[in-house]
Amino acid sequence: MAAETGIAELEVQRGENRVRIRRGAFPSAPEIVLPPSYGAAPSAAPTSIPAPTPHEGPKDKPADPNLVLVKSPIVGTFYESPSPGSAAFVRVGERVQPGKVLCIIESMKLMNEIEAETSGIIESRLVMNGQPVEYGEALFAVRTV
Repeated sequence: MAAETGIAELEVQRGENRVRIRRGAFPSAPEIVLPPSYGAAPSAAPTSIPAPTPHEGPKDKPADPNLVLVKSPIVGTFYESPSPGSAAFVRVGERVQPGKVLCIIESMKLMNEIEAETSGIIESRLVMNGQPVEYGEALFAVRTV
């Protein structure tokens, strides 16, 4: 199911119980988290579990100072058009002005329009249609003009 949806990692925590699921490209030791009442015996030496390798995504600061990254203000699902089969809000190479709707992020059954905050040309779209996005994840690169 993770491969079909494109999710790289999922973590769910309820109370003191936590489950983390990762897809194949994360070479690290399995992480087991137990509530404090199930801790290791006092005579056992603590072991260190290597930190997971972070998913390589677009850098927070683009190398080109004229590129501005439009980031997701919420966690949700990225949609490039208002409905399936409709034209995308914007295309690569298109000029945009502040206030122009770039995409929709669906979160908790609410459709949130993400608007351009600067004028420029859409240099690239950094996520796929229907892909889950995280808070602060780069969605578009806009070349300011």
